[in-house]
Amino acid sequence: MSGVNDFAFKIATANGTGSASANGLIMQAIFRMGIPVTGKNVFPSNIQGLPTWYEIRVSKDGYTARPAEVDLVVALNPATYAKDVATVRPGGYLLYDSTWPLDPTLVKEGITILGIPFGRMCVEAFERDRDRTLLRNIAYAGALAALLEIDMPIVEALLNEKYGHKKRLLDANHTAIRLGYDYAKAHIQCPLPFHLEKMDATRGSVVIDGNTACALGALYAGATVGAWYPITPATALMEAFGSFCEKYRVDPETGFNNYAILQAEDEMSAAGIVIGAGWAGARAFTNTSGPGISLMQEFIGLAYYTDVPAVFFDVQRCGPATGMPTRTQQADLLSLAYASHGDTKHLILFPANPGECFELAVASFDLAERFQTPVFVASDLDIGMNDWMVDRFTWDDGYQPDRGKVLDAEALEKVQRFSRYLDVDGDGIAARTLPGVGGKGAYFVRGSGHDKHAAYTEDSDAYQELVDRLRRKFEHAATAMPAPVFHRREGADVALVTIGGCDAAVREAADRLAESGIVADVMRIRAFPFGPEVRDFLGRHEHTFVIEQNRDAQLRSLLTIELGVRRDDMIPVLDYGGMPLTAKVVVDAVSTHLAGVPA
Repeated sequence: MSGVNDFAFKIATANGTGSASANGLIMQAIFRMGIPVTGKNVFPSNIQGLPTWYEIRVSKDGYTARPAEVDLVVALNPATYAKDVATVRPGGYLLYDSTWPLDPTLVKEGITILGIPFGRMCVEAFERDRDRTLLRNIAYAGALAALLEIDMPIVEALLNEKYGHKKRLLDANHTAIRLGYDYAKAHIQCPLPFHLEKMDATRGSVVIDGNTACALGALYAGATVGAWYPITPATALMEAFGSFCEKYRVDPETGFNNYAILQAEDEMSAAGIVIGAGWAGARAFTNTSGPGISLMQEFIGLAYYTDVPAVFFDVQRCGPATGMPTRTQQADLLSLAYASHGDTKHLILFPANPGECFELAVASFDLAERFQTPVFVASDLDIGMNDWMVDRFTWDDGYQPDRGKVLDAEALEKVQRFSRYLDVDGDGIAARTLPGVGGKGAYFVRGSGHDKHAAYTEDSDAYQELVDRLRRKFEHAATAMPAPVFHRREGADVALVTIGGCDAAVREAADRLAESGIVADVMRIRAFPFGPEVRDFLGRHEHTFVIEQNRDAQLRSLLTIELGVRRDDMIPVLDYGGMPLTAKVVVDAVSTHLAGVPA
């Protein structure tokens, strides 16, 4: 790492100072230069003024995992100077605001310190205090353009796109960009040894976050009802869905909305609304995170027990309790798989990036209606809120939603007696009806004991018949879930097994391990229940590592519980501090274990 189109840098500011616009400007400019790039935001969950960081990785080879070290830190928050200096790799650079002196004790041997007086320049150039604060960020973007050779015409074009309708803002931003750019050019040798050169490696790609991609998938899948209660890091998903609906779900003739979005009084109510809408025939969903899933448990059990389709987007964060709301984790796996009391098992989809968020969001609604059951899309904060470069989404205009076994009026006429939970085909899936289709298809059921006719019962045999049918349905679902993704190498005696957002780091780690002579196959699991391909892969290698972001090796536990694979035959690689996984963590863990060094 560290060269042309192969480096990482980090911008350290304080929350609420307007740095997001400048960071997005830098990301988009690099992307438009045709260079693969990703951005990860580390921000506080509390009040304005606390530290925030934005990490940008440039990789000509297309690696998107968080970098293990950074080549340049732009340090604009004196409160974190010591931490920022410590993160710069040997031979790297620190750029700080020299309006205020740097404490000599913070100077670190082996790194180059660069100073630009961003604050003083903005005080001299702008009259309003707010402009002086916010435009300091645009000034550092200009300095980075000079230091890293970001194409200035692209930067200026982006400013024109964003502020073209507001001349005062546009002029001020152009001034601020030039302040930083011109100062860096005049006082610092530009570019730095690591810098940018135009490529053509982003054609056919987009930069998007997972929450927006999930919302778009829900729209394309035909979802018309969303119910939610605000929670980090999932709130933006429903906000995006709402903005899409305002554009695409309004009747052009009447002006009436063809959708309903309800902010409920709590997470339980949101789940209840979704289940009611699903029973009525709408495609409905809620978005939440771990604490919300905990509160929704009873309603999740109701939907499972009464065969009601519902989709839950779980954008995972650190727990337990409130945990760390703005840090990422994969610690909801067991809670999703067996959510609610009693014997329950649920369908889960594990997207690895925003591209799969779109794809699997669509699949979640089809699966929910086909199997008449709750389906969870298990994203996480890293996927949901960070900027990813992914292939441009594709769509089949011939797509037809899979509504599953739904009896229309004509089909009902041929039925002598409608029994809501009668398993005619032996796959555990009973035919359902929608309200208003016909009196013969009407039924009433409650969350207490009921039989195959939906009649109340406390008869042991009738109850057992019903829950056994639900088990058959779950087992049948294993054949319909998205298959794992495999990356195989000839002669591999090591297996790396992972899910979700760990994918980018694990695949990069496999490349790094191969360079050191350790040949590894990779299996990324995309769904639960596990399909036969998962069982076939496990046990075929001398060493199998299961990589996940939680403390208790929850994926490994699920594999043991559901497939009977010996727990001790799978070596856990766990990273659960709340930051996105790096390839280095995986490489170090695998190398250390294979070398026989105790963990």
